[in-house]
Amino acid sequence: MSAPDEIRAVEIETPEVAAARAKLRRRRAIALGVALALFAITFYILTIVKMGPALFDRAI
Repeated sequence: MSAPDEIRAVEIETPEVAAARAKLRRRRAIALGVALALFAITFYILTIVKMGPALFDRAI
């Protein structure tokens, strides 16, 4: 039994292709980080807004 064509046909990645993939991966990671930060900030702001001004008038 022989290996499928996908396994036999292994292509060596050129430095240009490797650099392009790394750049794309970095962009994706930055975009996910920004999205996560915006999501966290949104929840933080909504929590403060929902508690209202009474949050700052309470005795500590």
